[in-house]
Amino acid sequence: MLRHAQMPKGSRRAPTSTDGFILGPCHTAQWVGFSKAASSCQLFAYSSKPFAFLLDWSCSCSIFPASKKQVFPQLFHYGSFFLPTYGFLVSLGVLLGLWISVRNSESLGYNGDDAWNLGILVVLCGIVGAKVLYVINEWSYYSTHVREIFSINTLQAGGVFSGGLLAAFVAAAWYVRKHHMPPLGTCDAFSPGLALGHAIGRLGCFAAGCCYGKPTHHWWGVTFTNPLANSITGTPLGVALEPTQLFEAAVEFANFVFLMWLLKRRKFDGQVFGAFLFIYGVARFFLEYLRDDPGRGSVFGGAMSGTQLIAIGLVLGGGLIWWLRPGSKQIATPSVARSKTA
Repeated sequence: MLRHAQMPKGSRRAPTSTDGFILGPCHTAQWVGFSKAASSCQLFAYSSKPFAFLLDWSCSCSIFPASKKQVFPQLFHYGSFFLPTYGFLVSLGVLLGLWISVRNSESLGYNGDDAWNLGILVVLCGIVGAKVLYVINEWSYYSTHVREIFSINTLQAGGVFSGGLLAAFVAAAWYVRKHHMPPLGTCDAFSPGLALGHAIGRLGCFAAGCCYGKPTHHWWGVTFTNPLANSITGTPLGVALEPTQLFEAAVEFANFVFLMWLLKRRKFDGQVFGAFLFIYGVARFFLEYLRDDPGRGSVFGGAMSGTQLIAIGLVLGGGLIWWLRPGSKQIATPSVARSKTA
């Protein structure tokens, strides 16, 4: 989640001109690890390219070395215009996720136009829902700065994914009912794309420095050094942190692969959707223990975060779908009809 804090003057680093572009200021993610000297390798070297939003991943030892990776919160500047890496990757995730969802819908025999319209509606409502929950979690600030709710800073900030997910569910339920689409079957088609889009978006969070983790001494700890990350998202600088953004991205990438595999083998409508809710809910619940960024709310006297409470609801919802199998008759009917025709 990107925070709304404004960047203080003088906090920007001088941009670097490369290949005709003006690169945005980068920060170095210092991975703590072993430093035993061995062979040298270079997996990615994007530090001199205009789209250097990934990692300059170089190592000088064979086992989990300590090395520096440059991460660019902003891809490039052109005059007064700049392209934030977070926004670029989130947009890319939305487009890829929507495209996969429409393809999955058509492969299941659903109307592609309805799937496109549903996807666009879900994206817009998801953005609004993420913003609303963000404002609710930050109400201690916005209650005394009401005008800031509609400010450019708030609009440019990110949001809380759980709020966007809930708003997307409500919008999807309304649209599916209005257009007589199979509810659980449609959710099955959209679940893998949602997981992939979320995974790509989390890479954007890592580039921006938001959604950061707690301080750690593990070899996978990441140290952010760019004042831009601190001024926009409040990311602590010079401290090794748990890379919770990458953990969640890895979970969602794996979830996407599994859900695509399951989609071709599903036994009832809602099987893929239930699996998505259950897997993501479990992962998000435990990842919350590693998160250290504010704005996620707390419930039961601080016993857990508000996001963890939502995660429990996702797990229960996914488990109920698998237990009750409410869509088993819908998916069984076409197979019976085909057998009779044959």
